[in-house]
Amino acid sequence: MTRPRFHGSIAPLPTPFSEGGAKVDTAAIRRLVEFQIENGSHGLSSTGTTGEPTSLSFDERKLVIRTVIEAASGRLPVLAGTGSNWTQESVELSRYAREVGADGILAVAPYHVKPSQQGLFEHYTSIARAVEDLPMMLYNIPGRAAVNIEPETQKRIREACPNVFGIKEANPDYLQVSWNLKVVGRDWGVYSGIETLSFPMLAVGGAGHVSATSNVAPREVAELYELVQAGRWKDAQDLHFKMLELNHVLFIETNPGPLKFLLGQMGLIEPTLRLPLVPPSETNQKKIVQVAREYGIL
Repeated sequence: MTRPRFHGSIAPLPTPFSEGGAKVDTAAIRRLVEFQIENGSHGLSSTGTTGEPTSLSFDERKLVIRTVIEAASGRLPVLAGTGSNWTQESVELSRYAREVGADGILAVAPYHVKPSQQGLFEHYTSIARAVEDLPMMLYNIPGRAAVNIEPETQKRIREACPNVFGIKEANPDYLQVSWNLKVVGRDWGVYSGIETLSFPMLAVGGAGHVSATSNVAPREVAELYELVQAGRWKDAQDLHFKMLELNHVLFIETNPGPLKFLLGQMGLIEPTLRLPLVPPSETNQKKIVQVAREYGIL
């Protein structure tokens, strides 16, 4: 199997809607992809947490995956988000992603059902073996899935399935990142899924980040990785602190609410969410606009 193309800043795209949320806005998806390509991101991710996958039908998820791949047209590698809390659905989406040309898949831990570590192992190996020629990234987000993919489980999955190359780590327990790399291997691809931990994860050997902030500040988020790769640690540290306030305000309410609001202000999408998600409060909208102006985004 060839080495995965994924590194650095992988932008997790939101899913834009039109007609008040009735339809997926494929034209807006293409605009978002072009914006990322023009502004230096290293890769794209579709239908992950930021893409509201639980608010999409099965056919809509397929549509979003296909549209992102077509829009990227090989210019950036695409990780298709195929995770679900039902293993068979994840398998079918993963096979579809392979069929339409995804460069890899991203599979979130099954949410709500709280599987055991053995359940996680069997879930992930079932998906990976169904598309054994396609690179696969695990996605650990205990705050939403209510289960943690333990380092030993990651190791077992990697040993069982060579196409599993890394993990998007959105566990706020930063200690786990070091254990991931120690237990699974220093060449295990650990990608930050928490914006404010992107720099610390790179510092201990992370492979990059999947940061929602890259949707509105792609150059800066990509530059953080590039500075570390160039050994410019002081500049990277300065950029880390510079980005803190923007990273914070984009999560002032549940993602992707603040992000979609700001992308709407930027004229890139219609800032529509599907229930049960709702737009940020008026107070928080004002905060988002204020911070975005300070960063030169608006």
